[in-house]
Amino acid sequence: MPIPRAILEQIKRIIPPLDGSLHKGQSGRVGVLGGAMDYTGAPFFAAFSALRFGADLSHVICSPTAAGAIKSYSPDLIVHPILSESSSAHQVVPQLESLLSRLHVLIVGPGLGREPYMQSYAKLAISMAREKGMYLVIDADGLFLVGKELSIIRGYRRVVLTPNVVEFKRLSEQVGVSPEVPLEERASTISKKLGGVTILEKGATDIVAVDTTGSAASLEQSKLDGADEEREKTDEVIKVDVQGGYKRVGGQGDVLSGSIGTFLAWGKCYEDGAFGDKTVPASRVPILAAVGGSIVTREASRRAFAKMGRGLVTQDLIPELGHAFAEHFGPDAQGGKL
Repeated sequence: MPIPRAILEQIKRIIPPLDGSLHKGQSGRVGVLGGAMDYTGAPFFAAFSALRFGADLSHVICSPTAAGAIKSYSPDLIVHPILSESSSAHQVVPQLESLLSRLHVLIVGPGLGREPYMQSYAKLAISMAREKGMYLVIDADGLFLVGKELSIIRGYRRVVLTPNVVEFKRLSEQVGVSPEVPLEERASTISKKLGGVTILEKGATDIVAVDTTGSAASLEQSKLDGADEEREKTDEVIKVDVQGGYKRVGGQGDVLSGSIGTFLAWGKCYEDGAFGDKTVPASRVPILAAVGGSIVTREASRRAFAKMGRGLVTQDLIPELGHAFAEHFGPDAQGGKL
C-alpha cells in the first residue's frame, strides 16, 4: 500500500528551503546522548547521519571514555564529554541545561549502554527535554530505560520510539499488550497505552503508528481522509515498504535515529516560524519525521547494498543519504542552485 500523498506533501512542507534565506542553525541543531566506553560507533553514526541528512549542527553528549574516539571520527561533530561516572547529577544538570537550550531535538540511546550512571543521565536528560517541550527520539538502550520506567515518556506526544523486533516484543510486554492483539495493531496499541507517543516498529516493512485520541492530529488526519470533522480518529498507522537492502547492518538503526532526529529538528524550526507557511500542525511533526526518516534510510540501504552487497557496513549508508533524499523528496534535497 503506497504512503498517502497527503503525508508526503506534509513532509515536504517541513523541509527547509535551500535558497540562502536561512542562517546557521535554522536547518536544525541535533543532539545525540549516548556513547559509553564500549560504544563509540553508534552515537557517531546517529550524529553524522544527521549532518549528511541536512542538519546544520550535530552534538554528541557522551562519557569522557568515549569522547576521544568519537572526536577522531569527524571534526564536524561537536562532542561534549560531560557524562562522567565520577560526577553527580548536581554537577551535570547545569551543563545539560546549557546544551539542551541550544538544540531542537535530542536523540537518546545510540551507544548509551546499560551502566547505571549512563542510564541515570539518560533519564535526567529525557526529563529535562520534556520540561522544555523538545522533540525526542529514543532508541537502543534508551528503550531499555523507557521499558523500566514508562512514566518518563507516557503522554508525551513529541517523542518517537524506534524499537527493532526484539525491543518491540519486550516493549509490548512491558506496556501490557495482550498476545491476542493482531500483529498489525500492536504498534498503535503501544502508542495508546503510552498516551499517544509515536512508534516506529522496524522490520521488513516499517510500521509507524500513533494513537491520536483527543489530539489535534486526530482532526487534521480526518480532514486529510476527507471524513467529517466530527469523526473521532483513534489511531493512524502508516506502512513504509520502500525497498531496503538485503543485508541489515547493526548500525542502520543509528542512521535511522539521526534521520528522524533531523526531520524533527526541521519540524521545530518550521514550528518556530523560521520558514514555511505553518499549515502543518506541530502535532503532525513526530509521525511525519518517523515516516520521512524511514523512507530515506531504507532507500539509502538499498543503494548501498547495490554497491557493496554482502560486504555492506553501516558507513556505506551515509554517502547515500543525500541521493536517497533527492529520490523521494525532490532534486533540491541534495543542493541548491546558484
